[in-house]
Parts: sequence; structure tokens; C-alpha cells
Amino acid sequence: MADKKRGLGRGLSALIGDVDIGLPADTEASTKGKPKKGSAASAQDASAQGLNTIGVTIGVEKLVPGKFQPRREFDKDALKDLANSIREKGILQPILVRSNPDDTAKAPYEIVAGERRWRAAQIAQLHDVPVIIRDMTDNEALQIGIIENVQRSDLNPIEEAEAFQRLIDEFSYTQEVLAKTLGKSRSHIANTLRLVGASNKVRDYLVSGQLSAGHARALLGHSHADRLASEIVKQGLSVRDVERLVAEKKPRKSGSKTKKLSEKDTDTRALEKSIADNLGLTVAIQHDKDGGHVRVAYKTLEQLDEVVRRLMASS
Repeated sequence: MADKKRGLGRGLSALIGDVDIGLPADTEASTKGKPKKGSAASAQDASAQGLNTIGVTIGVEKLVPGKFQPRREFDKDALKDLANSIREKGILQPILVRSNPDDTAKAPYEIVAGERRWRAAQIAQLHDVPVIIRDMTDNEALQIGIIENVQRSDLNPIEEAEAFQRLIDEFSYTQEVLAKTLGKSRSHIANTLRLVGASNKVRDYLVSGQLSAGHARALLGHSHADRLASEIVKQGLSVRDVERLVAEKKPRKSGSKTKKLSEKDTDTRALEKSIADNLGLTVAIQHDKDGGHVRVAYKTLEQLDEVVRRLMASS
């Protein structure tokens, strides 16, 4: 299962490509002697025969946004900039589409990846756009749509968090597999997933860019998160300011141990929890002026052996 998902991540360059998109072997074979380039008619002919095609153009009105698109916000200024670029240089990267599963729809194709280019093309008043047509299931369309957007950093923090959660819930991805597939760190995956639990106002501020993910994580679980979020935006507080503010408003127990815990930032505590969940042991990370240390507590020699085995296996 894990290998399959990692393969999908690596295969995105073949499906989406950079400016210069290469033809995978199976597609080249399946389209041999068939139309590879040309009009919307050739695209429809190929699609009707159940073929994967590349390098064809179709009218913008024949495309509809994908129902599995994880991205909900499209920056208007960024779209205008992209439209200007398209007017000057054209669309350098084809849009990935599949046959529209809704037989009653007027548009015969559904966008899997590239909706932003399609929207910008309409602003630039293009009539036709280059596409790659692929046969794919709903599951494949969802996974490719999510992973492509995440790899391109096209999602806001909430969209990214919900996309990660959807891959975990619907396709049984683990955080480790997600990290390897997307080329992200395990801590980034864990910290991003925590944003799913943000309050409504915090989520709104994240989407608008008025709060960063660091701000939002510091507010998670706070009973007055919405009020504090408005205060942070109004005063322009930094993440460190927010962490101190939240710590001041929480009741503290006496004792040096509690004091030390409150001094750690939310990302460090989240990383401690992520490692502890993975190992099944208590983990403490301490940052010092010239570095720091990671402490793993074990109770039996068997637990120590397991830690050593994992460390040796990763070397």
C-alpha cells in the first residue's frame, strides 16, 4: 500500500510535468498511430476510444472544475498576473483532465490538475487550451488533485491540512507515507494536520493570510481562541508574542517541570508528541544556545533494543 502511494507521488511529473512534459511508455504505446496533437475533435475521438492523449487542445467551455479540487481560494491578482503571462507566452504546461463522469453535463471533460491555468486562460480570452486526457477513477483524480496542489504549494494552510486529512481518512495514508510522497518533513505533516482543529475565526484568518500556521497552532485548544486571534491581527503580534500571551492566560502549576514545559514552543511540543507516538516511548527535546538534545526514556532492555534497531536501520 505504501509503495503504491509513493509511486503515485513520483509519477506526478509524468502526469503533470514541468514545461517540457515527456510521454510515459504506456501512453506512447497506447497512442501510437492515434491523434496526439490537434483540435478538440481529435481529443473527443481519442477519449471516445478510451485512450490517454497528450498535446491536444480543446475549447475552454468544454472543461469544468474537478469535484475533488482541494483548492477553494484563487487569488485574483495572481490570476491576473498568470493571465498576462499566458497572453505573452501561452500556456506552457498542459491541463490534466479526464472524461466528465457526469454524463448530463454540457462540458465533456473534468479538470484534475490545472484549474488555475484554465481560469487564467479565460481572463486572457483564450478560446482553446492544451490538455492531457487521462482515464482515471475518482480515487486517482482525488489523490492526484491533492498531491499536485500540495507539491506546488498552491494551497492555503487550511486547504493543505484538510487535504492531508482526506488522504489519511479516505486512502489510509500514514503521516510517514505522506511525508515521503510529498517530499515534506514528518513534523510538517503533523503540525499541518493539527490545523484541522482550529476554530472558525482562526481558520478564516489563516485563509486570508492574516494569521500564519504558527499563530494558529499556538491558539489550538484555547477557550478564547477567536478573541485572541482578532487581538493578534489587530496588534500585529509575532508567533513568539502569541505563545507568551497564551502561556500567561493559562493557569500554571508550581514546580520547575511545568515552567520548562511552558517555555517550549508549540512546534517543539508537537514534534515531541509525533516522535513519542511513533516510538511508543516518552520523548523530550531541549534546545540550548549552541544546539540541543533529544532524550528518549525507556523502561526495559527490550525497549532500548527497539530504539537501537530503528536508529541502525535508518543509518
